[in-house]
Amino acid sequence: MKIYGLEDIKRVLPQIDLTPIIKEGFMAYSSGLSVVPPVGELLFEDPPGDVHIKYGYIQNDDYYVIKIASGFYGNHELNIPSSQGGMMILFDQKTGKEVGILIDQCYLTNVRTAIAGAICAELFAPYNLNCIGVIGTGVQARMQISYLSNLTNCKKIKVWGRGGKSVEKYIEEMSLLGWNIEKAQTTDEIAATCDLIITATPSKEPLLKSRNLKKGTHINAIGSDSPEKNEIDHQIFKMTDLIVADSISQCLERGEISHGIKGGSIEQKNIKELGSLIESKSDHRCQSNQITFADLTGVAVQDIQIAKAVFNACKRLKV
Repeated sequence: MKIYGLEDIKRVLPQIDLTPIIKEGFMAYSSGLSVVPPVGELLFEDPPGDVHIKYGYIQNDDYYVIKIASGFYGNHELNIPSSQGGMMILFDQKTGKEVGILIDQCYLTNVRTAIAGAICAELFAPYNLNCIGVIGTGVQARMQISYLSNLTNCKKIKVWGRGGKSVEKYIEEMSLLGWNIEKAQTTDEIAATCDLIITATPSKEPLLKSRNLKKGTHINAIGSDSPEKNEIDHQIFKMTDLIVADSISQCLERGEISHGIKGGSIEQKNIKELGSLIESKSDHRCQSNQITFADLTGVAVQDIQIAKAVFNACKRLKV
């Protein structure tokens, strides 16, 4: 059995074009070509954290994959990332034999999440962006922006975060990468001025409200991956022209859509699934008189696809 660590993984990643691989995973999922059981979850209160176990396989593929990823949100006080522990285990789909472990420390989970956000921005955000809004200052608040670099010429960002120091650090670090960043005083300011809004926090109370939200805006909701997390005021869904779930069944139980369903702002029949929209190749870009929304709770097919690609690359390149 092959075991690869984070250094090995980071060495091969630049040589893999992951976006089409992740898109293929979403399409396989929406086409019924994968087996993905409900998310396994451990929740912690003191210190606050969660561990997600996601697993499954794509039919007639080489492997099935089990992924474990943690997020402990007090880690910033220890000067370590919130996503500290994680691995992906690959098994032979025909024999059940374990064939490899990627000890990625949640890095691949963060990468595949950022790629999913970029895919949704490519498919649903307005063609011309004037300003990108970011709610949150953590790893995904950085990576979501990094993966937009090749999709838009817009370099203007407004960022909001709970902690003044974390916002200052975010502005300093992202400015060095060529982004023109301003501190938003409120999330309402982001709602009123940004064409693409990314929410990337573990908040349990809505941060982005319906007031001041302007037409011609696409929202990527990233942070709400457990039933108790909630970044978006469900009233926003009453204004929304397109609601996209990475997994409809999963988003009915967790994510922003679950709160919209409970609050009566969404009917299940109006939810579209990401893989189906990718496969349709139709134009779903947000128009000037519309609001579009993507709920990204993280689906095991993303883990399967990235684990397979990285593991095969590590073997091929003999890292």
